[in-house]
Amino acid sequence: MNCPNCGASLASAKRDGVEMDSCPSCKGMWLSRQELEQLEDKTFDLGDDGKGTLIFSSEASSRLCPQCAKPMRTFEYRDYDLELDFCADGHGFWLDDGENKRVMALMKQEESSLSRKYSAEERWGGQLQRWRTGSFLTKIMDHFR
Repeated sequence: MNCPNCGASLASAKRDGVEMDSCPSCKGMWLSRQELEQLEDKTFDLGDDGKGTLIFSSEASSRLCPQCAKPMRTFEYRDYDLELDFCADGHGFWLDDGENKRVMALMKQEESSLSRKYSAEERWGGQLQRWRTGSFLTKIMDHFR
């Protein structure tokens, strides 16, 4: 397979603990959907439910898929300001040099945000439960007597 960015031959590599095809020239990487999910899972520990939709909409790309040579499409990764290329036939995703680190940083940020949300919801649920107890309602009613 050839690099969709510079045309060099892709070689098997391991980055961030994930096996993938990488370009020795421009340092870009070609990942299957499973490999991209493995990369995300390096920092996102809450399962797939909290990750959100991977692709909302896409546009034509000038790059060609290294597997089928069809034009790829670009999309804003999980609606963040990170544009990635993908094969519409499902062969994989192209990440330019350094975008793997950005994917991991975005997943870490998302996990932190969700953890805070779950914690806040749990605290609010506890507060609602305390308000529903007879002793709290009795205190409020006594206050108005």
